[in-house]
Amino acid sequence: MIATPRAAADWWRELQPNPSGRRPGDRAALARLRRCGTVAEAMLDQATIALFRRCGATGPDDLPAIALAAAVLAHVREDAPELPVARQLGPDQPDKPETAKLKPLRFRRVMEAATPDERLIALRRMVALAGGRLNVRDLADALLIWNDRRRQRWVYDYWNAQLSTGQIAARTAEETAA
Repeated sequence: MIATPRAAADWWRELQPNPSGRRPGDRAALARLRRCGTVAEAMLDQATIALFRRCGATGPDDLPAIALAAAVLAHVREDAPELPVARQLGPDQPDKPETAKLKPLRFRRVMEAATPDERLIALRRMVALAGGRLNVRDLADALLIWNDRRRQRWVYDYWNAQLSTGQIAARTAEETAA
């Protein structure tokens, strides 16, 4: 698959109605995709096929991932490109999981969703818990290419696992002293 998150984000942007009225968007396509109960239903929608073509997909094996992306992205109302999706949903502090928009148990369900339909349900709930405001490009990338590496990255970002500058300096000092 030659799936590009940029193509999916551009597709999403074109469907969104512009509040100033300069671009009507395609509210009907968004509504149809939001109502799809399964990935198979989303595959049948013409907006999904438009995304399929736009992403440069090469064959029928690519269609389920594209349909999943279309059905989930239709629920996003506002692009928030500042942070990766998992970081936007994770706890403010690693030792305070109760501060997460997406609680750890629900995050685990997203990570463990095995079938496209299970992922559709889990990811739609995730978008709802985020208030419909997520990083569209990062989400599209994850929807189009969901693999072990992506799951690892999401866990890392969700828990904000990177060390702060102070932690790095402390660790370096400890290693130097040892």
